[in-house]
Amino acid sequence: MVAKTAAMLLSGCGVRDGTEIHEAVSALIALEQGGFRVVFTAPDVAQPRVHNHQTGEREPVRRVLPEAARIARGPVVPLGSFSLDGVDALVIPGGFGAATILCDYAEKGSGCTVNPEVERLVADARALGIPVAAMCIAPVILARCIPGVTLTVGSRSDTALAMEAMGAVTRECDTDQAVVDVENRVVTTPAYMTATGPLEVFRGAERMVEGINSLLQ
Repeated sequence: MVAKTAAMLLSGCGVRDGTEIHEAVSALIALEQGGFRVVFTAPDVAQPRVHNHQTGEREPVRRVLPEAARIARGPVVPLGSFSLDGVDALVIPGGFGAATILCDYAEKGSGCTVNPEVERLVADARALGIPVAAMCIAPVILARCIPGVTLTVGSRSDTALAMEAMGAVTRECDTDQAVVDVENRVVTTPAYMTATGPLEVFRGAERMVEGINSLLQ
């Protein structure tokens, strides 16, 4: 049996300035359980900020691509040259990089814009009918890219209100569950928007992958 392929879009490595590691790893394990092999892509850009996760202090600027390779355990395809050919699903973990690198929601809120390469990737996925899944804060990207999409960040939070201002429909959702928008082929799970630990994140990732597979049937 040939495995399905999921593309994971990373934004560095670390909750405060890149991809949230627990979320990425939870998604990786859940995807493998769900019959997927995973390929990785990330923007080849400088991080707008770098945090020492021990002290909280700023550090010299790093580049997103080699930071993302820490999670991938090897080379990551630059987003500018990445193709969804042969890919069955697109997954975007959260972390502050999703809101500062993949889009500028952290700075501009509901007036945010999406990195053009990320916008192109989401548009390509929609054109190909590929399910798109997002965790934690990453659904704000889909709120901007997909008019009228139904999403969750878990609670009725300021982020949910901002996504509604962008035209999305939001749903409250338990941390260990996921919301599936069948019409738009989108799956979202709250992860660390509401989670208190990695087990809740992982269970939500499992439900997310189940949602992806339901869209592929």
